[in-house]
Amino acid sequence: MISSAFQILGGLALFMLAMEMMTNGLKNAAGHHLRHLLGTWTKTPLRGLMAGFAITGIVQHSGAVTVATIGFVNAGLLTLAQSLAVIFGSNIGTTMTGWLVSLVGFGFNVEAVALPLLAAGVGTKLISRTPRNQFLGEALAGFALFFLGLSILKTALESVAGGFTGGGIISPDYGLPTYLVIGLLATVLTQSSSAALAIVLTAAAGGLISLDNAAAAVIGANLGSTSTAALSALKATANARRLAVGHILFNVLTGAIALLILPVMLWLVALMTDWLNLEANPAISLALFHTLFNVLGAFCMLPFTKPFARFLGRLFRSKEEDNAEPRYLDDTLITTPELAIGAVDQEMKRLIGHSRGLLRVCLDRESLTETDIRPKAEAIRNLNQAITDYISRLRAEKMSLSIVDALTISIRTCRYLAEATELASRLIKLRELSHRIEFAEQAQTLAQYLDTIRALVAAEGPAPNLLAEAEATYHRLKNSTLQMMVRRDFSTGLGEQSLDALSAVRRLNDQWSKALNWQAATDLLNGGGHQVLESENLQ
Repeated sequence: MISSAFQILGGLALFMLAMEMMTNGLKNAAGHHLRHLLGTWTKTPLRGLMAGFAITGIVQHSGAVTVATIGFVNAGLLTLAQSLAVIFGSNIGTTMTGWLVSLVGFGFNVEAVALPLLAAGVGTKLISRTPRNQFLGEALAGFALFFLGLSILKTALESVAGGFTGGGIISPDYGLPTYLVIGLLATVLTQSSSAALAIVLTAAAGGLISLDNAAAAVIGANLGSTSTAALSALKATANARRLAVGHILFNVLTGAIALLILPVMLWLVALMTDWLNLEANPAISLALFHTLFNVLGAFCMLPFTKPFARFLGRLFRSKEEDNAEPRYLDDTLITTPELAIGAVDQEMKRLIGHSRGLLRVCLDRESLTETDIRPKAEAIRNLNQAITDYISRLRAEKMSLSIVDALTISIRTCRYLAEATELASRLIKLRELSHRIEFAEQAQTLAQYLDTIRALVAAEGPAPNLLAEAEATYHRLKNSTLQMMVRRDFSTGLGEQSLDALSAVRRLNDQWSKALNWQAATDLLNGGGHQVLESENLQ
């Protein structure tokens, strides 16, 4: 009994090692192709589903695809709706493991094929000089170990089947919920739904558990696969946490439906097994069952991807996302521009305040990176776009010329602020360069330049004198940088970086200075406020 238990554990360990080797080998061999597939083939929910299915089918690890998808969401490369579709597809892709186990693992003498494959894989990894071929060798060795581990599991479980049945440790009287929990726990503990599925399929094939109980365990393993996403998203962005919740809700929903209609599902599996002329054995029936309920769940949810994403979007609201939401823009005022301009003024004040805050952070906070400011910058962009869209929807035929002129200033200012937001990260780059030893000669001038920019950012109204001072300092820095490049005080590459940063910050100063000319439309219409500069100064 003890030797059988160790044999089961050893087979499971070998199986998990094989899955890890297959996943790492194939993922690294494919390299940027998988990233390209995930990053670009997700324009529609259906394409996202197909991308998730294809990548998971290739790397044989839904957890790896889920973690990669969370990374893309963190980086802002995928929207929540796109990433949900990828997760739906990944759930279907992970069913390929069940088919490998059922169709190949029990169909022939495993050792006769696995050992030569293992030798070929290890040989390829050792002999090859290119990293890609080495990774392919690792994947091939993992593929061989996959079947060796499966063979050990199969032999061990068959040997103990007699002692566990007939009132032994495992009994059909436990009921479906118990087997569902067993499948869930097996996946959570191993962090691999494939390993849990291998145990369930081999146990069912060896007669250790009945088909309906095994099906419940498969549903549990499917639910347990969400633990990887949950753990990965604990310290991630709000969107990544929403994706983890979406993954859990999707698997819970599909699992609950499959459990409720389990007799119907198993009847349908038997019907399809006969129709497809598949060999009637528990492993194949379970692989078909696993695929069937995941496919049905994915295609039932696919039309509701965007509403589901909107629902999840209300969860884990971050401060930046709240800032990005307009607070005063009321759609009921669109038909009465005279009333809408007050709302636009309030949002413009918020937009200018958030933009000023972003620039101050980039100027003053130590150890800041471009990644750190991305959420705040994205919130500002979203608020900026919301204001622009709102103004464009106002009823033009009901506007007087004075209202049109006042709102034109706001639209123009939004453009200035949008460019300033895009260039904010260059302030971080300029500060980094100012701390380098190569620029010690310029340190005092750079410090003066940054102080002038701080004063310009803090200004509440037009500040032409500060802009002129910043412009003069920029030219001194540019000239001294070019002289140092000629003297070869530092490399041409470093000099080009410095000139690029200086040029971008100069543009930022110009756009921010123009934005400071904004006036509330209500003040302009009431005759208050300072005189707006000539139009050529606002271009």
